Amino acid sequence: HLARAARGAVAADPADGAELLRRGVRRVTHIPIGSNIAPAPPAGYERAAWRAQHGVRPDDFLLGYFGFLNHSKGGDTLIRALAVLAERKAPVKLVLIGGEAGASDPTDAAFGAQLERLIRRHGLEDDILRTGFISPAEVSAHLLACDALALPYRDGASLRRGSLMAALAHGCAIVSTMPAAPVPELRDGENIRLVPAESPEALVLAVTELLAAPALRARLGQAAQATAALFGWDGIARRLLDFLAALD
Repeated sequence: HLARAARGAVAADPADGAELLRRGVRRVTHIPIGSNIAPAPPAGYERAAWRAQHGVRPDDFLLGYFGFLNHSKGGDTLIRALAVLAERKAPVKLVLIGGEAGASDPTDAAFGAQLERLIRRHGLEDDILRTGFISPAEVSAHLLACDALALPYRDGASLRRGSLMAALAHGCAIVSTMPAAPVPELRDGENIRLVPAESPEALVLAVTELLAAPALRARLGQAAQATAALFGWDGIARRLLDFLAALD
């Protein structure tokens, strides 16, 4: 009702824009969000020293996850994939960056308890690092310290996901899930690796591929950072002002 009654509507993701149009909203534009975490680690940051400080050995493959561990973000898929990697003796550690449960979704705590049981069942306690709520600079440092980032969203990678935008901005080699609708800015094998949702097996294969191919990780990370330049806040502000002016 709000969108139909408004003079115009902004969708952060093409699929959301298409749904608004389907529901009868006449004036819709697509403006993606930007990263809410700038690539700005603490002063004097050194990647190797930061990793060592947090118990990550030089030969460990540090896999990152950023954001709340709620159901929609596929946290259980990630933990099941980590269990398979641990069973195969892959030198993978997982760092959970940020708080694990938010206040806006009451199901987060219950889902978190389910994940804790899954972690204990597979004996993964020593393979997981948890940062808890930390400053933006510390989030940036952890993102830069990772070898790859896993974001296995249940509904697929989307330009309305702040965690994905932060990963792109930090030049991370990203493994995520296939979008529900095509997202031209996300190109599998070029600036991201996309796998089927809710498939620990596919996630394991993608992580194993990146583990064995540092050149591929570097190429994906460089392309991710170049893609992030499309979503700078100055450009977002200009596009929003242009849209508002067109509504007059």
